[in-house]
Amino acid sequence: MKRVGCWGASKCLIQVRYLGISVLLMMVFSGCLSINLTPKMGPLKEKTVSGTGGDKVLLVEIKGVISNKKTVSSLGVETQLGMVDRVREILKKAEQDDDVKALMLRIDSPGGTVTASDIIYHEIKLFKQRKNIKVYAVVMDLAASGGYYIAQAADRIFVHPTSLTGSIGVIALKMNIKGLMDKIGVDFEVVKSGEHKDFLSPFRPMTEGERKVFQETIDSMHQRFVSTIEENRKQLSRDEINELADGRIYTSEQALKAKLVDQIAYLDEVEDFIQKDLGLDALRVVMYYRSGQYKSNIYSSTLPPSINFNWINLNFVPDTPELNFMYLWMP
Repeated sequence: MKRVGCWGASKCLIQVRYLGISVLLMMVFSGCLSINLTPKMGPLKEKTVSGTGGDKVLLVEIKGVISNKKTVSSLGVETQLGMVDRVREILKKAEQDDDVKALMLRIDSPGGTVTASDIIYHEIKLFKQRKNIKVYAVVMDLAASGGYYIAQAADRIFVHPTSLTGSIGVIALKMNIKGLMDKIGVDFEVVKSGEHKDFLSPFRPMTEGERKVFQETIDSMHQRFVSTIEENRKQLSRDEINELADGRIYTSEQALKAKLVDQIAYLDEVEDFIQKDLGLDALRVVMYYRSGQYKSNIYSSTLPPSINFNWINLNFVPDTPELNFMYLWMP
């Protein structure tokens, strides 16, 4: 009798649970209830990471490869904005706060796409003009190529004693897998409207004429980089910049000697400099963050940690088939 009673109770419990799940599913599909399997992005909030007082310096992080590629979860939910979108959102919020007296760009990047680097530089320059405030760039481990390009928006560039910077130049990669296709006996027939319509095709090498056209495009973007440095670093002549802009990377001491940066300092020393430079009695460094991101000090990141698998492609195989012109250091 006990066994029967036990089985009867278990059966009733299963039926109740089944009914509860059925009701829950009906509520979800009817729109009465929504379930988030991954966290959604919330609005930006402000966090004080250093100092006190009413006057603020906004710390803006430029970290990782510079692009506007969004981060999406395995379920297709957008979990992080692209860098261009994120910087624009931060600047829009800061523009509404009269207590923000300066920007501190904390840069740790090998560079990225030409267009994304240029847009972020442009947006910071516009913000600086509209708000009539100063911008200070601080290099962490690395501000190469596009990272250094963005630093040109700053009134003063600081580097840590062990930072690397420079890599002034442009690179673009084109795959050529014709040899592989020949080995496995695969060929591609192309119908095109013009001689150079497929000159970036990975299934054939470029002709000398196509390589010349390609090089002209690269040179044009390179000269834009040089012109941007010339516009912002008055202490350097164009000839001096051209000599420095051969793609090489510089240590902090080398960059300071070459006048590519202004000062070697740690973040706390940069804080002291900004306070004196702005003539403020007190200074508060703030960051904008989203819910779930803990920030304790000026070295805290606003970006979630990630596993980097870039080593798999040995730095020369593009992640996607389209061509990207890059202000990027690729050692």
